[in-house]
Amino acid sequence: MAQVASRPMAVPMPPTYTSVEDERLHRKQRLAGAFRLFSRFGFDEGVAGHITARDPEKLDHFWVNPFGMHFGQIRVSDLILVNDEGEVVEGDRPVNAAAFAIHSQVHRARPDVVSAAHSHSTYGRAWSTLGRLLDPITQDVCAFHRDHALFDDYTGVVLDLEEGRRIGEALGPKKAVILRNHGLLTVGKSVEEAAWWFITMERSCQVQLMAEAAGNPVLIDEENATKTAALVGSDIAGWFSFQPLWDRITREQPDLFE
Repeated sequence: MAQVASRPMAVPMPPTYTSVEDERLHRKQRLAGAFRLFSRFGFDEGVAGHITARDPEKLDHFWVNPFGMHFGQIRVSDLILVNDEGEVVEGDRPVNAAAFAIHSQVHRARPDVVSAAHSHSTYGRAWSTLGRLLDPITQDVCAFHRDHALFDDYTGVVLDLEEGRRIGEALGPKKAVILRNHGLLTVGKSVEEAAWWFITMERSCQVQLMAEAAGNPVLIDEENATKTAALVGSDIAGWFSFQPLWDRITREQPDLFE
């Protein structure tokens, strides 16, 4: 029986831009979409939580959600632009002081980071109280194998830039940090990547809490955890994993583009 030659699959890649205006619009649209997804997944908790996108032209500025606006109602036109002094330079609503304290310092410490995501999600908060890193117990959590950190301190609501600087320092070169007694923070070279890392890290916290409640999870060995991390934890894997969610939310809630 003749064998059919296999053809390499054409995997989509992140877009390229012809102008800074196109890149800015792309980031803002994905940011609005990420907020809608966070709302759908129940990551909202009152006025807490924020996702930022570095402006592609003014690199010390970032786009973020207005303080006190529900994630599920955010449109592109609602996003505000904040400078490195914490001033709103585009938009007519205030910025969350904690969002500025944390994100300004993370963006300052990590010039490679385009986006950072943080919210008071249920399982991320629960896991954070244990003051532990996640273990390599599933294929999905291997995305964070040796690529997430622990900020092992809690001093109240983060309103001080020094506290934000310490969080950025704890994050180091990694894609995520567990903020003890607080929650999760993830970063990426695109909005899509940062948002996906948060979504899958929250689920990984849920899985480990459930597994440990049932018994003693079997860990994936170091060699296989490292190999798996290279496949599921790359920048392109994070970006690509977000795409089905983007397709769904934009079809269901096209008003986010307004």
